[in-house]
Amino acid sequence: MQSPSSEGSAREQSWQWDGEADGAAEAPGDVIGAGGDGPRLSRRGLLIGAGVLAAGGAAWALASSGSDRPVPEPTKPTPTALSGPTPLWTYRGAQAMTPERLVAPPDRPVFLSKAGLQVLDPASGAPQRLLVFDPPPPPGWPSDVEPPVGKVAVGPEYLFTATSRGHLDARHLTDPTRDWSLPLPDELQDQLLFTCMGGGVLYGYVWGRPRADGTAPSNRVFALRLDGRSLLWSVAGDHQEQPVAPATRGTARLVACARSLGDRTELVVRDATTGRELWTAPGDEDLRWCAAAGENFLVPDGNGGVRGLGPDGEPRWTHSPARGESWRALPPVPDGVRVFVPHDNGLVTCHDAGTGAVLWSYRLPFLLDRRSRPLVVGGTLYVPGPAAGGVSAVDTATGVPAWTFHDSGPGRDVWTVAADGNHLYAGHDDILHALPLS
Repeated sequence: MQSPSSEGSAREQSWQWDGEADGAAEAPGDVIGAGGDGPRLSRRGLLIGAGVLAAGGAAWALASSGSDRPVPEPTKPTPTALSGPTPLWTYRGAQAMTPERLVAPPDRPVFLSKAGLQVLDPASGAPQRLLVFDPPPPPGWPSDVEPPVGKVAVGPEYLFTATSRGHLDARHLTDPTRDWSLPLPDELQDQLLFTCMGGGVLYGYVWGRPRADGTAPSNRVFALRLDGRSLLWSVAGDHQEQPVAPATRGTARLVACARSLGDRTELVVRDATTGRELWTAPGDEDLRWCAAAGENFLVPDGNGGVRGLGPDGEPRWTHSPARGESWRALPPVPDGVRVFVPHDNGLVTCHDAGTGAVLWSYRLPFLLDRRSRPLVVGGTLYVPGPAAGGVSAVDTATGVPAWTFHDSGPGRDVWTVAADGNHLYAGHDDILHALPLS
């Protein structure tokens, strides 16, 4: 769980790309575009896109020197808790965290920043292994533009990254003798980007380099089996496509992808075992997000709300702003037969996953923005807000709030949350707290 920072000479590019206007701020330049008229890439965005291609497979290089040394702790005082439960421990890093680089919330305490991934002891918060990244910018890269970066995946035991050597590198979070590296086939030697992970499989896509003869580059989606250390499948296509949401339906495993068709985007659902395309559906608002909920997939409805799609892609229900209302749904959080929809105006609604019926609603003590990513653990929904707002814990069955935690800061970034079986890890800026689960 980490928060973005704009300080330092090697500032990092978020997958939630910051455009020059509010309307463009929704659009990740390398993932899924924004709604409406869509973003217009600035010189900065164009340079970053060109740099990613120029870098080829050199998404990340893990430095071997100092990889087990913790980052020096800062001299700034530790913020105190102002409301909510008392932290079991608090860790303060030397730099701000960068959660936008993670494909999914980790299930153990880690502190990801420009210095690398600092693994922390769950019981005490003491620094353990530090995994260092050192992505060099392409030759001639402008000094005032952020260098290209890629996303990383943190599993129960490993950090997964792609390197310029055409490998998937797995670094054990605590034991360097258990590191391993998987050589990737030639078809995955272009710019390789991870996008989601589930069921022991890491999904991503390949952004092909422009060809000298002017023909279209080869774009691929792929799946890597982590426990078997092998390529599960890869599928080539004429259009850029990105896996966005793994799903399980009975014994079947599926993965939803967003496919760009120039002026529009469609949802593509594939068999997660073979990569075979099963069905497609139109993608409103350029598929800013997608979530799997039981037999349904949840996507934007084109009006700021949520649409539930059935097993074959047919619309089942819609939750949209009513006449006179002004709000926009953020990515929903499925939980079995229920779906929790956070609104940017601070409202959270709970829906039946099959019918969309509203079961309860709760008004948070703060507003939300596109970086807020709630998390369900057991019977509690944890909703992170802005730095000054904190994190609210809400009972998933009733919508009754249990507590709101916030600290003395200061801070400017939103909170992020992750959890293991014992603790909730809530952080913002350069601070990470371990809290008891409700």
